[in-house]
Amino acid sequence: MTTLATADVGELLQLLPVQRAGLALLLAAIGLPVIGVVIVGLDIMPVRFAMMHVALLGIAIGLLTGLDPMVCALVACALAGAGVAPLARTPDGLSGAMGLLMSMAIAAALLTLAVSGVNASGAFALLWGSILSVEAADLTVLAMLAVVVPALFWWRRRDVALLLYDRELAQVSGVPVRGLTLVLLVLVAVSVAGAIKLTGALLVDALTLLPALAARRLGRSLGSITLWAVAIGVVVNLTGFLTALWLDWPPGPVLVLTAGAVVLAVHLIPERRISSWHAPAAASVPSSLSSH
Repeated sequence: MTTLATADVGELLQLLPVQRAGLALLLAAIGLPVIGVVIVGLDIMPVRFAMMHVALLGIAIGLLTGLDPMVCALVACALAGAGVAPLARTPDGLSGAMGLLMSMAIAAALLTLAVSGVNASGAFALLWGSILSVEAADLTVLAMLAVVVPALFWWRRRDVALLLYDRELAQVSGVPVRGLTLVLLVLVAVSVAGAIKLTGALLVDALTLLPALAARRLGRSLGSITLWAVAIGVVVNLTGFLTALWLDWPPGPVLVLTAGAVVLAVHLIPERRISSWHAPAAASVPSSLSSH
């Protein structure tokens, strides 16, 4: 039975849609867990739900106008991220802005679908993902994120670390807080939209947030947390995808359960007696930041 299942997986891996799906998950594992580190660091957990609804609005607009729905979703999320940035004066402001955005986006999406008479099944289908329908354009977006996101973190690693550690400390240290926040929010928004086809909007946490949550337990600094997040993302994505192929199960839920199992396993490890890089604001910069 096992031999037969292994042979079936090998045959499936010869198919172009399966190869594209695997490559998409590998690219996603490089950029999206880093975005998860940003989401956790800025404490903007509602961003996933907000961008899910904004993406749905973009898809509805695409169906209405005849444009590519995923392109419309990406553009809508990018504009939404940029539009919310000026409201992000404090971490509380970010959460509040995301709540407002989520409510307005879903209302506009439902109104667009209702008034236009467009078949909503295509829009809502992306809530559950369609990983085997990944196309070259989707791979291009994920490849760009896999390059741009880690490159930005490495190039501005000190500024990003200060911003995620304490916004006011970053401001007085000369970090361009507004501009950097704008860039990070746009990348978060585009990343969430880019991952929708892989796991569905409802399960996007498997690619973004869950690897970052596990990495926070293992890393001693922002740099090590980021590397751990990427490593966990690669292992989770490839393991979950191959398991889903082997068992003939939907990849999205399997990815979430695999990532969740890793998070739970990591949290069983005794916590080190060290201070977190994202501890409450202190009078001085943590050594893990000043070393960058």
